[in-house]
Amino acid sequence: MAQADDKGKGLKRTLGAGNLVALGIGAIIGAGLFVRTALAAGEHAGPAVTVSFIIAAVGCAFAGLCYAEFASIIPIAGSAYTYAYATMGEIIAWIIGWALILEYALGAATVSISWSEYANKLVGGGIPYEWCHSPFEHLKDASGVMHSGIINIPALVILLALSLLLIKGTQESATVNAVIVVVKVTIVLVFIAIGWQFINPAHHTPYLIPADAPDALKPDGTHYSYKDFFDHGWGGVLRGAAVVFFAFIGFDAVSTAAQEAKNPKKDMPIGILGSLVICTILYILFSYVLTGVAPYTDFIKAGKEASVSYAIDTYMPGYHWLSLFVTIAILAGFSSVILVMLMGQSRVFYTMSTDGLLPKTFSDLHPKFRTPYKSNMILFVFVGLFAAFVPGTVAGDLTSIGTLFAFVLVCLGVMILRYTNPGLVRPFKTPLVPLVPILGIIVCSAMIFSLSNETLLSAFIWMLLGLVIYFVYSKRNSKLSKGVVVTPVDPVDGLNPK
Repeated sequence: MAQADDKGKGLKRTLGAGNLVALGIGAIIGAGLFVRTALAAGEHAGPAVTVSFIIAAVGCAFAGLCYAEFASIIPIAGSAYTYAYATMGEIIAWIIGWALILEYALGAATVSISWSEYANKLVGGGIPYEWCHSPFEHLKDASGVMHSGIINIPALVILLALSLLLIKGTQESATVNAVIVVVKVTIVLVFIAIGWQFINPAHHTPYLIPADAPDALKPDGTHYSYKDFFDHGWGGVLRGAAVVFFAFIGFDAVSTAAQEAKNPKKDMPIGILGSLVICTILYILFSYVLTGVAPYTDFIKAGKEASVSYAIDTYMPGYHWLSLFVTIAILAGFSSVILVMLMGQSRVFYTMSTDGLLPKTFSDLHPKFRTPYKSNMILFVFVGLFAAFVPGTVAGDLTSIGTLFAFVLVCLGVMILRYTNPGLVRPFKTPLVPLVPILGIIVCSAMIFSLSNETLLSAFIWMLLGLVIYFVYSKRNSKLSKGVVVTPVDPVDGLNPK
């Protein structure tokens, strides 16, 4: 709070509600919309993926209201980890910080895999399948030859390039962010406007995938069955919501700008919820057009990550130029999303390291650039391994579960703080507590448990590993356990302790 009130050294409060909405839209619209829409429609929800987006948005809205309260209570640059550390204690903060690794690190891996797909599309498929897919992915080409992935090299290239930029200290300015927002929204609007006239009503009938839907053909020649409860009907819509939830990841980035908002009490809810409303409307229209232009089963056998370009090239004759434009613009947008996620992860690592929960290596600064260069290098290796050798669907689902879990804890945190410190000054108060946080917990938890058993098991193992690390290393080395006063991060330099 002293940092927030330090007008001489603190961040200037120059952002209005419009700036925060633009920040939210810039962080939200990315790989989730252009990639996960087709995935959710093809494998789970069919044309009803529009309803999946609504369910995911409702869960985000409940969590967003809770984020807004925390952002007004602690109006400094931070995230769920910072809120938890200041209000709920070290172990809860560790759990959220560990979950955020799934959000940011695996999010960067997922987007880099999508970047690889679109880059290959841009060069006309010139990159051999083996060198742009993981070893767990296979494809039977038109001549009947089976191809198996080896390593995703383009994904590694973009991760390395952006990691080097972060080490050097290059950051996006507000102007660049605004330009990217305009480009992304323009792509969505142009596709909706032109694609609307190519909608085939038959592709929207039936709207929900029926239980007796015929199998779809997969790229490797095998069949994809819709018999599972979460692959048809309302079960499919719910799992589709968990899958497309990835498209909303990033709205919590608005809360990190709380210290720069002119009036956090008014502007933060508008920024968080306003960006969610605008993106939800665009998402619903976009998914309605996409599933109307191409049948949902096509996204099983073809298209996949490059689904938008596939739909344009296959079902919208005469608009190849739009496909090319979409591919180039999406690559630029993906690059900015990867950069923000890598930056966010390195900042989480840095903060956890300065609190003593991670080794000092993660907070070591470059002698010239004053950036956490060792953290960036370690992060490149970690994220690169996922991007190079793990399919995008697996990394994407783990990203979603990490974020959903963090949202659940933020909702829980609001209720805990209302009970433990009812007299605390709250410039913005989450309405209808405990109803809104409870609904947020229920909706987000429902999306978590609708994910595949493999994803749930992987996330459970990840959290167990995190707890082992906490009790073996972090708890013993934390500054709180040693009685050391934790010095705040100087908001002017961003990373340099006072």
